[in-house]
Amino acid sequence: MELTQLIQTVLIYALPVLFAITIHEAAHGYAARHFGDNTAAMMGRITLNPIKHIDPVGTILMPLMLYFATSGAFLFGYAKPVPVRFDQLRNPKRDMIWVALAGPASNFVQAIFWALVLVLLVGLGQNERFFLEMCRAGITVNLVMWAFNLFPLPPLDGGRILVGLLPWKQAQAVARVEPYGFFIVMGLVLLGVVGSYWLRPLMSLGYSAIDLILSPFMALLR
Repeated sequence: MELTQLIQTVLIYALPVLFAITIHEAAHGYAARHFGDNTAAMMGRITLNPIKHIDPVGTILMPLMLYFATSGAFLFGYAKPVPVRFDQLRNPKRDMIWVALAGPASNFVQAIFWALVLVLLVGLGQNERFFLEMCRAGITVNLVMWAFNLFPLPPLDGGRILVGLLPWKQAQAVARVEPYGFFIVMGLVLLGVVGSYWLRPLMSLGYSAIDLILSPFMALLR
């Protein structure tokens, strides 16, 4: 890949990615504080300062290495998880669901925001490719984070939601998978299982939902 194309791609994705990971992690912290756990607040992690959430390996090094290794075909990264003590929540089993759901929900709201900006730019006749591509990147990045994090296996948010929803005995069985969950998920990603049977269907649903939500705005701009 040419250097100029790489720089342009990085610039297009930089702002959406920073917003996506920062707001995702901060949302977990806000939700945890709301339901009784002040751990993230005391550690200064309830903030929109991206530096507090960036993991040098997971947020910068790993995505860059994967981008070069796969010519942009496969990207994966992660931020520093916001610390949450579920035992400090007022109702740990129930409140765990809301704390876990807060991150993916924030990404879906951001995807709607970027889509709305795109609709407005196009509706106002703005043809600057850089801004249009940034909006499209914002939609894609956030829908990927929304869908991927909802995968029902700990330590992903979807796994924690599943633990909160299951009866106690089954919840404990799923929770015990957490130390190995990351490696299981990565294996399923490399085998194409997550992409084919989870990400694509859920993202397709997400795009359809955003189209439906924004249809009144698109009708007004016609």
